[in-house]
Amino acid sequence: MYYNGIYHLFYQYNPKGAVWGNIVWAHSISKDLVNWVALDPAIYPSKPFDINGCWSGSATILPGNKPVILYTGLDPQNRQVQNYAVPANLSDPYLREWIKPDNNPLVVPTPDMNSSAFRDPTTGWIGPDGHWRMVVGSRRKHRGMAYLYRSRDFLNWVKAKHPLHSAPKTGMWECPDFYPVAVHGRHGLDTSVMGEHVKHVMKVSLDLTRFEYYTVGKYYLDRDRYVPDNTSEDGWGGLRYDYGNYYASKTFFDAGKHRRILWGWANESDTPKNDIAKGWAGIQTIPRSVWLDSSKKQLVQWPIDELNTLRGKSVEVNHRNLHKGDFIEVKGITAAQADVEVTFTIPSLEKAEKFDPSWVNAQDLCGQKGSTVQGGIGPFGLLTLASEHLEEYTPVFFRVFKAENDKHVVLMCSDARSSSLKEGLYRPAFAGFVDVDLSHGKLSLRSLIDHSVVESFGAGGKTCITSRVYPTLAVFEKAHLFAFNNGAEAVTVDKLTAWSMKSPEMNKVHIAD
Repeated sequence: MYYNGIYHLFYQYNPKGAVWGNIVWAHSISKDLVNWVALDPAIYPSKPFDINGCWSGSATILPGNKPVILYTGLDPQNRQVQNYAVPANLSDPYLREWIKPDNNPLVVPTPDMNSSAFRDPTTGWIGPDGHWRMVVGSRRKHRGMAYLYRSRDFLNWVKAKHPLHSAPKTGMWECPDFYPVAVHGRHGLDTSVMGEHVKHVMKVSLDLTRFEYYTVGKYYLDRDRYVPDNTSEDGWGGLRYDYGNYYASKTFFDAGKHRRILWGWANESDTPKNDIAKGWAGIQTIPRSVWLDSSKKQLVQWPIDELNTLRGKSVEVNHRNLHKGDFIEVKGITAAQADVEVTFTIPSLEKAEKFDPSWVNAQDLCGQKGSTVQGGIGPFGLLTLASEHLEEYTPVFFRVFKAENDKHVVLMCSDARSSSLKEGLYRPAFAGFVDVDLSHGKLSLRSLIDHSVVESFGAGGKTCITSRVYPTLAVFEKAHLFAFNNGAEAVTVDKLTAWSMKSPEMNKVHIAD
């Protein structure tokens, strides 16, 4: 949340080790979303209503500029119940101490509900009728549920007769998020904004598959129902914020800069044994600004502008042609910790391979047609975290296909299968399709490279993929960066700019009053 000029990040954390368990609400603060100071945990099991666990939730700023946290507690019967916490001292600019009043829990599962699948309350929003609303994720058999609750005072909550939304065959909905986006422009909106000038977004995290999907639609306040537009699937094959290692995401409204910020968790792909040896596991991705695409069919995401303050030395590569089999090394930067922006020009689409309509799963398609499988147009893109002789590399690339009616399909991949010589790692070929106009013959890519993570943004943030990788050779100064093309059609590196990235302050523990 953003409160009195300071950003507060609360996150699920195990203070006793690099594996899941002993979860508390860790608390870090920042003035720029880049450099962070760690405070003592804000919430930890201490009362009967959360004695067996303090799980995820959300923050809401109430009238009078009063923040409140809603979170899921595990009670003595191991029921998932919804609790609240408030700052002990509003005059403390860092809100270091939080109180859990004894009138908790605020919401308990009814007898007809699954008490082991009832968690992660959303940020609250208030309607013109003065009633607060919030959603709790759940499931009914195999149906994902977003149960709706209403309250006049944020303390006494009543379950609505109908859920805000639900979808069949999706399983448990974790970490639901529901918020408005402006129909025009990139500015963010407070969660309570409604009207004809907005659409709404419903995002859910799927417990069964460990990925997320979202829909864009309309919120009917008169009946408290969310109805997705019929522009993307409301199910497992739907739109995702990110098609890679990305889960349990949450947005918040940044009132200081009038934008909506998306946080995601890049979960591990290494083994628990290795996580314990490292002493850490799981990272937050780079905060992203999020807004509605001009098509009104999907969201666009882009790393926050503040990240650019970490940019150091830069190099450029301009107007370089890449023929089939060509590689260009980008030298002069720290390739293990870099920010790379590149625009490719495709002079002709004539050589595009025919698209098979049965290719509905982008990840499967990328698995078939990786960076070394020569195509018509592509694969072309970047080889990140590459060893000198390419024993290890993580390619991030595009491939263009020709579909019916002279339309083109763009596939974007972040393929971890060659990322490490280490055995036993989860190394998928992550991928998503990119809804982009190729009439100008240009495709852009931005990749944020940070040792064990590569966050990539295709076509200005229309398709995003985060990969967790663990190279053994391509580490520190031995990491390399290349641009490449393995397609029959030559492509041009119109402009490539790469920056060495400095390290931010993280987990700094000393703070002066």
